[in-house]
Amino acid sequence: MNDTDLLDERALSKLRWRCRRGLLENDLFIERFFAEHESCITVRQARAMTALMDLSDNDLLDLLLQRKEPEGDLASEEVVELLGVLRTRH
Repeated sequence: MNDTDLLDERALSKLRWRCRRGLLENDLFIERFFAEHESCITVRQARAMTALMDLSDNDLLDLLLQRKEPEGDLASEEVVELLGVLRTRH
């Protein structure tokens, strides 16, 4: 699969399940992302989202609220791009 390929229905379903969080605030950001972009989520975005989902709820919320920026391996271009999308309100 290419980074720009769209997720198929099965992969999208798995990603949505993986993105369930314990903090309502995180869920609000994530649900808004899915509501606006579900039909066009790429393999690259899914990989970045998976990396973010490996974080604790509090660390994820700090990133979403821009109290922190990603560091180390998490500071990849794809994660930074996805955070920009997640942080944007439409």
